[in-house]
Amino acid sequence: MRLIRFIFVVASASLFLLPVVSARKVSPLFDDNITYSTPDQLEEDIKQAPCKNSDRLKVAQSLFEKAGAKPEDISIAKIGGIKNLVIKKSGKPDEIVIIGAHYDKVEYGCGAIDNWTGIVAIAHLYKALKDYPTTKTLLFVGFDQEEKGLLGSHAMVDAIPKDQRIHYCAMINIDSLGMTYPHAPTNMSSKKIMDTAAATAKEMGIQFTESPIHDADADSSSFVDKKIPAITFDGLTSDWPNVLHSVRDQVAKVNPQSVYIGYRLALALTQKVDSASCESFR
Repeated sequence: MRLIRFIFVVASASLFLLPVVSARKVSPLFDDNITYSTPDQLEEDIKQAPCKNSDRLKVAQSLFEKAGAKPEDISIAKIGGIKNLVIKKSGKPDEIVIIGAHYDKVEYGCGAIDNWTGIVAIAHLYKALKDYPTTKTLLFVGFDQEEKGLLGSHAMVDAIPKDQRIHYCAMINIDSLGMTYPHAPTNMSSKKIMDTAAATAKEMGIQFTESPIHDADADSSSFVDKKIPAITFDGLTSDWPNVLHSVRDQVAKVNPQSVYIGYRLALALTQKVDSASCESFR
């Protein structure tokens, strides 16, 4: 999460009144025989969070390789000094969905919550969907240099010709899970896809909130600005200012159940987006 002035204002206080996430059953929406990752499996990969930015791209790529990505499906999109990790699951070439998370961190701490949780979540989303018969082309993207001004996501969306943006159906971004139930920042998300996320959470029995986060930003904004529908999921409590962008952003602060619930909601939303028309969220 890029914090512009390190101030986080949420319109609804209900997000901050939630208890610590506890183990519970999340209802599936699809009878599709998908094998879901467990909280323990997510925790195993969260514990790999590199504390050096120079190590994070390599370890992020290894998570996708572990999840079953083949070499021919993995690429590093280099634009200037930007290195975005891209894993492709081919489908209709004119209907594309991006599932993203930034892999970089600030100078302090290990960036476990912000945003290794997001990288782990999208790697496990890939694992769940790699053998599932999706319709659209799915691009799983680890964005570089989000903390320096959304540079990786800006580079990706700016490289899409204007007349080709219509083929990008949606972008689902995960940034800073691990403290409580899923939340969507309204000022970084498109309304129609956010409404679909809220309805999906209700169907699954997941507590979900939405409200603006002022003086902060996330990679979804790069796509919203170009009229590509997008949403960010976070999972932050009122204690976040004592953790994010500090030496306290460590693996020990991550609640694997929070990451699991965010992962399950993002997976169900991805499946809904994949089965909908590309115009559904515009």
